[in-house]
Amino acid sequence: MIMAMSLPHQIRAIAGTPIAADPGSLTSESTSSSTTTVNASAVWKNPLTNLRVSVKNTGDNDRVSPLSSPPLSPVIGGNIRGDLSVACQAFATETETQVENLHSFPESLEKKGKGVPVFVMMPLDSVKMDNTVNRRKAMNASLQALKSAGVEGIMMDVWWGLVERDEPGKYNWGGYTELLEMAKKHGLKVQAVMSFHQCGGNVGDSCTIPLPKWVIEEMDKDPDLAYTDQWGRRNYEYVSLGCDTVPALKGRTPVQCYSDYMRAFRDNFEHLLGDTIVEIQVGMGPAGELRYPSYPEQNGTWKFPGIGAFQCYDKYMLSSLQAAAEAYGKPEWGSTGPTDAGHYNNWPEDTNFFRKEGGGWASEYGEFFLTWYSKMLLDHGERILQSAKAIFENRGVKISVKIAGIHWHYGTRSHAPELTAGYYNTRFRDGYLPIAQMLARHGAIFNFTCIEMRDHEQPQDALCAPEKLVRQVALATQEAQVPLAGENALQRYDEYAHEQILRSAALDVDGNSSDREMCAFTYLRMNPHLFQPDNWRRFVAFVKKMKEGKDVHKCWEQVEQEAEHFVHVTQPLVQEAAVALMH
Repeated sequence: MIMAMSLPHQIRAIAGTPIAADPGSLTSESTSSSTTTVNASAVWKNPLTNLRVSVKNTGDNDRVSPLSSPPLSPVIGGNIRGDLSVACQAFATETETQVENLHSFPESLEKKGKGVPVFVMMPLDSVKMDNTVNRRKAMNASLQALKSAGVEGIMMDVWWGLVERDEPGKYNWGGYTELLEMAKKHGLKVQAVMSFHQCGGNVGDSCTIPLPKWVIEEMDKDPDLAYTDQWGRRNYEYVSLGCDTVPALKGRTPVQCYSDYMRAFRDNFEHLLGDTIVEIQVGMGPAGELRYPSYPEQNGTWKFPGIGAFQCYDKYMLSSLQAAAEAYGKPEWGSTGPTDAGHYNNWPEDTNFFRKEGGGWASEYGEFFLTWYSKMLLDHGERILQSAKAIFENRGVKISVKIAGIHWHYGTRSHAPELTAGYYNTRFRDGYLPIAQMLARHGAIFNFTCIEMRDHEQPQDALCAPEKLVRQVALATQEAQVPLAGENALQRYDEYAHEQILRSAALDVDGNSSDREMCAFTYLRMNPHLFQPDNWRRFVAFVKKMKEGKDVHKCWEQVEQEAEHFVHVTQPLVQEAAVALMH
């Protein structure tokens, strides 16, 4: 039984943080509010484990899954209770003062070699187009709440299209300066993403932030600076890697632009590197991922679980393909990519190139093309990583790269969606080991998505297998001796997803990974739904379980009960964050 204490003392006690005795803070009577707990078994219900989803194969060229997210994603609805928001306002001032100085859950677990630190991804529009912090009061309350729950830190996109929007070489860090200082004030670490891609057009994109104006001007003058498919459709999400070394952006190459941007970030935030800013994730493609934009959702071009399309038809990519074909002794292979690979929303068996029997992917031509296509992507990653490593060397920060979790049609022989994205992974070839080895050469972290997904939640006729994919990546990173970090691909607030993340983060893939865990996990995403009472209670327990580590033998029901009480104590703060974010 926990006696009546001040708010910071209650939170520290529940979190397990040692506190000095304060005779004045204790009374001889316990209060009902400080002793209220809920039986975990009564509120943590087991999910339905036999749920299946089916996508009918209709035989046409536009087969689409009726679901774009896992079927177990909870339906979010309803507003914050009015009485709680009133209480929130009454306690706001006192709570802010008390929470600013508390230390929450035990810190430095990562240093002990146990547990996985949890970061939370900030809203995409945390900084507005006028370079100021969006919803400043909500952001402040939210960061306090996250810190109180034991979260290690936050991840934020540092948009190229905002900072260097108007003129090349002219950087406006305004909103990011304030946001980073806010994180520092609350004792939160920061994973800063160098976001060289457009926001808008991908899963979960809630706002639009285009590339810098002057970059788009150059792409309008020379459309081949944009990724292009075989039908001539241009993609403005990210500058084509085919022109990485072409001085096409006002006299600079794209890689020089990325390097100058990272150098300017380093110089501007030097005082925070290694202390508040602990990781630099380097954007390398659409959605910040090292891949081609092979499955663009914008304008309905692609729908899950289509195979996507190769993106190698701009003149710079075709020039490289021609040179590779001539060097290979087959110049006739250099004029175009595969012409029988179908359309964005085909399935593998609809196409001559990806079908299992006699498919072009397994031919000599297929091997030549896919080797070239995937190597171009690896070389792109290598160029940017070399630069990032030199810029941030000896600054106390880790470098990471995000790889997409393309799990649909994983059970087929050709793995078509992975191939069109640039990952040369088939039933007979490991496409993730070369990526892991490239990252290992530069001491970078392999950040992987879809950690929360289970095979049976996905359309089985599309042979989705996210768990098997995560296992393959875990083995590849183990062999390459590169750290593995994770993210959830879609927003999930249910304990079933949390359990899968815990299982994936443990990296028990071959019976020989007892000392290995993910180096970090980033939770998608901070928004009002996260702070709704049931979601917040589950999230607090999840963070605590992640920080405990897989070798800690502890009753999870006890952890959940501790989380329940913790949520009760911090309710005013959390309600403030929820209410503020909704306005």
